[in-house]
Amino acid sequence: MDALNRFKKLDLYPKINDDFFTRTFTGGIITIISSIVMLLLFFSEFRLYLSLQTTNVLNVDTSRGEKLQINIDITFYRMGCAVISLDAMDISGEQHLDVVTNVFKRRLDAEGMPKEVHVVKEKLGGEALLDLITNTGEKANASEPWCGSCYGSEEDSSECCNTCDQVREAYRKRGWAFINSENIAQCKNDDYLEKIKEQEGEGCNVYGYLEVNKVAGNFHFAPGKSFQQGHMHVHDLMPFGNMEFNVSHTINKLSFGADFPGVVNPMDGIDRHMETTTGMYQYFIKVVPTEYRAARGTAIDTNQFSVTEHFKTGDGQGKLPGVFFFYDLSPIKVTFQEGRSSFLKFLTSVCAIIGGVFTVSGIIDSFVYHGQKVIKKKMDLGKLT
Repeated sequence: MDALNRFKKLDLYPKINDDFFTRTFTGGIITIISSIVMLLLFFSEFRLYLSLQTTNVLNVDTSRGEKLQINIDITFYRMGCAVISLDAMDISGEQHLDVVTNVFKRRLDAEGMPKEVHVVKEKLGGEALLDLITNTGEKANASEPWCGSCYGSEEDSSECCNTCDQVREAYRKRGWAFINSENIAQCKNDDYLEKIKEQEGEGCNVYGYLEVNKVAGNFHFAPGKSFQQGHMHVHDLMPFGNMEFNVSHTINKLSFGADFPGVVNPMDGIDRHMETTTGMYQYFIKVVPTEYRAARGTAIDTNQFSVTEHFKTGDGQGKLPGVFFFYDLSPIKVTFQEGRSSFLKFLTSVCAIIGGVFTVSGIIDSFVYHGQKVIKKKMDLGKLT
């Protein structure tokens, strides 16, 4: 019995006889309100326990030798598809000129609506071959393999240039300017200039993706075929004469890598319309390597980015009109981790809700009850006027 009595002394919750309880109307109202608040907080905490939560961690990016995928979808309102050339280059010296791999162009009319694509098939033999000149200056025999002249730009004597694009590419490798194309036999049947005239006043939607080295670099949309002359990147604007280039555009989508839940691409939907006759838009992008780890165990290696922009008018010489994107990579990598709260944390939060609401409602009830007693006592004594 003595041991039981000692345990009774440790009881922090002394019991009160039911005869000493007093129930009031205001106490019932407070109980109902506190119960509703308790239930609302409980369901809110339960919903939070069931939902996925994302935490982020910053680390130094130690990846090396990876590729960077650039997803593009840009609409030009006043430049035809035949005019626009897409080039990419980086600080390692690698260049991709007039990119066509994984990049597509859709012709748009003056109202910005897609036009029907007409596929033109060119003749590859017969009379077409008779119009071309061989390296020896003689007519080609249609029954024999034909090797067109590269006009001195070939790297070895066995190299052939059978089309205007191949001659242009050979010139580009040499760093020569491709001018006076009318004197080149392969270009007599070339429809490049005809396409430029045909698409005058049209727009162009360029979409697809680029794969470049994961180092700082740039890519740009500019008129004319590009080539390397010495250490300079040059665009051939000779075929356009005095044509003015309006590079007004809308960036429908621009991202670096795959999308992930909650990603925000700050350049999506950017709309820029030129007020001058020609100019250069420059976007300076800071790419942040990002890894998103889903709760089911999958991981997405991608990137986020921030951007600032600048516009230069086309007044003066040496300014190439176009839209330029200069990107640099951050040395810091952001890792997002999906996860759920532990059950113990949920249980602790529920206990805190019940205890907190119960305590606060008890304080309010006590304040109201004793306030009513004081007011009633003063009324009985006639001191309350």
